[in-house]
Amino acid sequence: MRSCYVWKFACRTVAIALAGSIIADGSKARGIPADVRPLVVGEARVVDGDTIEVAGTRIRLEGIDAPEMGQTCSRADGSTWSCGSAASTELERLLRGETVSCDATGLDKYGRTLAVCYVAETEINAAMVTRGYAWAFVRYSSRYVTAEAEARSAHAGIWQGAATPAWDYRQQQWVAAAAEAPHDCAIKGNVGRNGSIYHMPWSPWYAKVRMDSGHGKRWFCSEDEAKAAGFRPALWR
Repeated sequence: MRSCYVWKFACRTVAIALAGSIIADGSKARGIPADVRPLVVGEARVVDGDTIEVAGTRIRLEGIDAPEMGQTCSRADGSTWSCGSAASTELERLLRGETVSCDATGLDKYGRTLAVCYVAETEINAAMVTRGYAWAFVRYSSRYVTAEAEARSAHAGIWQGAATPAWDYRQQQWVAAAAEAPHDCAIKGNVGRNGSIYHMPWSPWYAKVRMDSGHGKRWFCSEDEAKAAGFRPALWR
């Protein structure tokens, strides 16, 4: 069966013509859950270096892992730079406010749509790795291993100096926060004028949230627990 993943040129053409819509074709044949559509099309809003929102759908760029927003990396001279913020800025530059089309492949454990995304014929996932703003997420995919090797050889972005892979950075932040949190439940649920919002330990605003006992603030052990209690994730941009 024809799919948008195989017939990229034809699907990109259809995507431009139907910008802002979602095309459903062959979900069952591709092994994608019924509530995930093969092609999501529209203008994208950047959430962070590997996550965007298109046509109301939160999309995690499959096979890559970008530095977290609050993360810093080192340059060759030993100085540091805000690689997490830079990754988000680079993703915005790649998207350029153009129509984005994303081939959905499934859902991650947080319920986000996993996808390979394009602007015209540029594959966004690959470009982020090649330019040194994301690692190949080899725990889940080997698709971008070659692209990562090219970036490393060119000392691009995160490869210009020492950098902790994003998955290790998240683990380190969680362990440090859990040591100070009740029952090792390190997610902070804050209630304010913007509603009920939860912050992961690697959030740039995590340390600023003071967990006094009043005003409905709560600790959570998992994102599922926080969402079930009516809290939403913090928007970093």
